[in-house]
Amino acid sequence: MPSRNRVVVPEARQALNQMKTEIANELGLSNYEQIDKGTLTSRQNGYVGGYMTKRLVEMAERNMSGK
Repeated sequence: MPSRNRVVVPEARQALNQMKTEIANELGLSNYEQIDKGTLTSRQNGYVGGYMTKRLVEMAERNMSGK
């Protein structure tokens, strides 16, 4: 099944992939780029996506507050 996720700002794709890799490494998922994501548990995949969302929201809040 094709991914329905699409990057709204294509220029951000590389930065988002880098963030995803960094978060996965922090969660103990080394070599995340090469891992078949289908072999990971839903919880592991969810953690990566959840932490990405949390960081993106924090970045947007800081940007909106001028900090």
